[in-house]
Amino acid sequence: MMIQTSFLKDKIEFFEANDLHTLEKEIAKKVEDNQAIMLSVHHVSHDVCMDPKSGRKTYTAVVHFKANL
Repeated sequence: MMIQTSFLKDKIEFFEANDLHTLEKEIAKKVEDNQAIMLSVHHVSHDVCMDPKSGRKTYTAVVHFKANL
């Protein structure tokens, strides 16, 4: 029996929240989780958009994690 392991080299995660504080907390939690599997933040992109019907803002972010090699 042969066991072959492969490491994650890249991982992209998407986040969405109704306020900036919640978005930051979600990202911080995922950063900690991904550090446990040897991934660090490579790039973060964020945006805010407004729903024209309700007038509420939605905050989004995309975080690119890369391996710590």
